[in-house]
Parts: sequence; structure tokens; C-alpha cells
Amino acid sequence: MTLRRLAFLALCGLIALSALLLAGRAVAGDGLTVLDLAWLLVLAGLTPWAALSCGNGLVGLAILLFTPRPAAHVVPALRDPEGPPRTRTVIGVCVRNEDMSGVIPPLESLLDGLPAPHFDLWFLSDSTAGPHAEAEAAAIAALRARRPADAARIHLRRRAVNTGFKAGNVMEFLEAEGRDYDHLLCLDADSEMSPAAVRTLVATMEAAPRIAILQQLIVGRPVTAAFPRLFQFGMRAGMRAWSSGQGWWQAEKGPYWGHNALIRVAPFREHGRLEALPDGRAILSHDQVEAVRLHEAGWEVWCVPEEAGSLEGNPPALPEFLARDLRWAEGNMQYWSLLGAPGLTLMARWQLLQAVLLFLCAPLWVLAFALAALIAATGGFDAAPAGLLAGVFLTFWALPAASKLAGYVQVLAQGRLAATYGGRGRFLRGALAELLFALLLAPIRAVHQTGFLLALPFGLRMGWKPQNRADRGVSWGDAARLLWPHTLLGVVALPAVAATAPWALWFALPWVGGLVLAIPFCVVTTAPGAGRWLKARGIAATPEEVQAKSRSGSRLA
Repeated sequence: MTLRRLAFLALCGLIALSALLLAGRAVAGDGLTVLDLAWLLVLAGLTPWAALSCGNGLVGLAILLFTPRPAAHVVPALRDPEGPPRTRTVIGVCVRNEDMSGVIPPLESLLDGLPAPHFDLWFLSDSTAGPHAEAEAAAIAALRARRPADAARIHLRRRAVNTGFKAGNVMEFLEAEGRDYDHLLCLDADSEMSPAAVRTLVATMEAAPRIAILQQLIVGRPVTAAFPRLFQFGMRAGMRAWSSGQGWWQAEKGPYWGHNALIRVAPFREHGRLEALPDGRAILSHDQVEAVRLHEAGWEVWCVPEEAGSLEGNPPALPEFLARDLRWAEGNMQYWSLLGAPGLTLMARWQLLQAVLLFLCAPLWVLAFALAALIAATGGFDAAPAGLLAGVFLTFWALPAASKLAGYVQVLAQGRLAATYGGRGRFLRGALAELLFALLLAPIRAVHQTGFLLALPFGLRMGWKPQNRADRGVSWGDAARLLWPHTLLGVVALPAVAATAPWALWFALPWVGGLVLAIPFCVVTTAPGAGRWLKARGIAATPEEVQAKSRSGSRLA
């Protein structure tokens, strides 16, 4: 495994060095200025994450194309179930002020396919007292009444105080009722898993007693709304390649994403407890810290890069998406205080740093664009051929997107997989639509994260609040109130580039254009008509949607 990691490190180093040398050539023609050196330094800060994305994508694509079952290649212990389980598993669903009409139906399907002696269902509630808690209790009581044979294995546990947020909720349960089970299947309120996927996780855990967490790849539920539809289409392709490549070199020191995962209760109770940070705050992004603690204790954490039977909901609109981003950013920035903790291995420190870089890249991208615009305005790129500048632009666009592009290549190369999306032509239309969507979203997201990270040291906090999961439209007024700073930045930058370096507009437009169009982008991607238009044409349809449509057509016929 050490050789694999060294080989992957060499690959990423080669990618990063090549990208930086290419950028260096673009500004070295007339000598390096202070601006040039500052720009190259910022790009050097971006290349670790960009090279990691590209390395994972390239290795993942090779695994996806050239191995018979990629998931088993990445997780050698993976087993299909043979007979009934030998262990007891609790399905723990974390809820907080949720609309239970969306939470319960997937759980009923799960109960239908999992044998009663081996699987119980617990709702772990942090809902606030009052109407939310009452509606939650009524929905669970109705579930028991509908399923009298399962009533004894359906339970509700509600805390009065949500100490430690979700991580505290889970640990309190495992220290009490949960200690009677071998495994915990941890689900979020918007999680959906198939019985077959769960049985495979259990069978694998039973066959491999050193695995503490077995994480399933998670993809988006079928949706109509344009924003989540396009976002999760690209995310699905990217995560398939990313997790396959990452699993190849991380192996037993894999990630934990907090849900759609099977947890071995005993080691998690012993090593997964999270103390408060030095400033007294609870750890928000708990999952990767829990994984690292288990790694350090000699337990294994694996990610199965197989998407069948494991889904989640995605934010229905740009405001919810940006709010989730900031919540994750706040949590990941807490890892700064953990990086120097004694006893961590180099791999553990890298995994925490990787989570920090995920968001720290945002202000670096904003700064890289600003410096490039200044260099262009002062003639710093004048000596560089247009082809070289185009190469730099495409390189620094493609590297972070490499895993997603690799996932798109895989589907287009494998006809059987493409057929699950409705064929290569329909899939390609979805990929092109998603690439345009991502091009507009990227600068909005980067500017929003940058503003938050700059305010974070001064006390701005997101905390852990109930989430809206329902489709909704966004009015022009609401979009303007949220995104006027982004729009203003774009409106100022666009004429500035046009006045000082008109030739650079071609390179600046993808970035500045996303900011100028931020408000209409927010409104249009939540407009019901836009979602219906995409769905009617099968654009960005997932295999689950295509399969459901096929079943519906068969019934009508």
C-alpha cells in the first residue's frame, strides 16, 4: 500500500508541477514581476487540491473502465449476502424538525426487505418541542399502526437538548439503547437505501471484523427542479470516479460522510466520541474526525464506490445550497485546531488538511482571477501566445473538474451504462447542460464562500439549523437580496477587463459572466417551468428516473 501511495503522490506532483510550469511560461516572456510571482504563488496554493482531483479522476477512470467489478477491486472484502445475517443492526435515522411525509416512505421500503429479527428502526430526534415534535410523534405512531407486525421494532428517541448536534445525538443513543446492537446503519432524514445495498454492507462487515465503518457511495434522488437536477448529475459522475481513485490509494483509511454508512457499534463507541474544541465549541464536521480517530486506533474505514441503492436529497435551490456550503465550511475550518494534535499519522493530518483545502481554495480562486486581471491590464500576458494562454485557462478549469469529466468519459465509453441514462445522446446532452450550469455556479460559489471565510474570524457563524428540503421557487427580490454583492462584483469587473485588456474578455467571461448572471441564474434554476422542460426531454436524468419512467410506460402499455 505504501508503494501505491507513493505512486499516487508522484502522479499528483507531476500534474501540479506541469500546471505551474505552464502558468509560469505564460508570464515569463517579458520577465517576472511581483504581480507575476504573486499569481504563481496563489496558483501553487490551488494545485494540491486540483492535482488531487485530477489524480483521483485518472486512477478512478482506469479502474472503472478496466476492472470487472470496480467496487470489489477497491474494497477486496466486499461480499454479497449468503443467507440471513448473523448480527443485529439498528437503522438510526437522525431527524430535526423534518417533514415526516418525506422521511418515512423510503424507510417502509427498507423494512419490507430486511428481516425483523436482525433489523430495528430508531428515529433519533433533535426536534424542538411543540408542533414539530408533535407532528413527528404522530407520523411515527401512524407508521406503527400501519405495520402492526413491525411495531415492536420501530422506536422514537428524542433529546431535550441537542448537545453536540448530530454527532452527540448518535453517541448518546449508542451509549444507551444502541449498545445492544452490533451495527448502526446511520441515515439522514433525506437518505434512501435499498435492502439489497444494506444486506451487502452487513455481509461485508460480518466477513471483515476489522472494518469499523463501511461507507456506501451516495447519489441524488430523482428530482424535477432544475438546480438539484443539474448539480447531482455532475456530482454523481464525479464521485464515482473520485471515490474509485481515492479508494485505490487510501484503502482502509477511507472517508466517512456521516450517513448511508454501516458502523460497528463497539469501536465507534470507544473511539468516535468527540470532545469540545479548545474554545468550547462542538465539532460540526464530525464525520472525518470520527474516521481519523478510528484509523489511528487501528480500525478500518472503507468506501464502496458503488452507487446502486444509496441515495440522498440535495438542496432544492441555490440559497439552500450556499447555506449548506457555509455550514460545511465552518465545520471544516475547525480542523485547523486539530491538525497539530499529538499522535496523528501523516495520512490523518493530510485527510484533515484535504477537508480544509476544499473550502480554502475559494478565496484563492478569487485572488487568482483578480491577479490575472491585473497582469492582463498591465500587459503582463502580452508576450504569451494566445494558444498558451488558452492552455493555461483550460488546464486550471479541467484539473478540479477531472473526476467529473472522467465519470462522463466512462458513461460514454460503456454502452450498457449509457443505456441506463437513456442512451449516449441523451446522456451527452445532460453532460453539456451540467457543464454550463457548473461554469455559472463556480464563481458564485467561490465568492460566497470567500465572503464567509473572511468574516469567520470575526464571529460569523452558521451553526446547525433545520434544513428546507422541499422544492421551491426563488423570487427576484429574494435572489437580489442574497446575491447583490456577487452581481456588483461582476458588473465592476466586466467593464474593467474590457477597458484595460479587451482580448482577455474571452478568458474572463466564464468567471465574470457567472457573477453578472447570479440573480437570474438563481431564479431560473428554481423556476418550475425550467425543471419540467429538462425532465420532459430527459436532460440530466438519472438511471433511477429512467427506470421509473420505463416501469410506468410498461404499466400503461
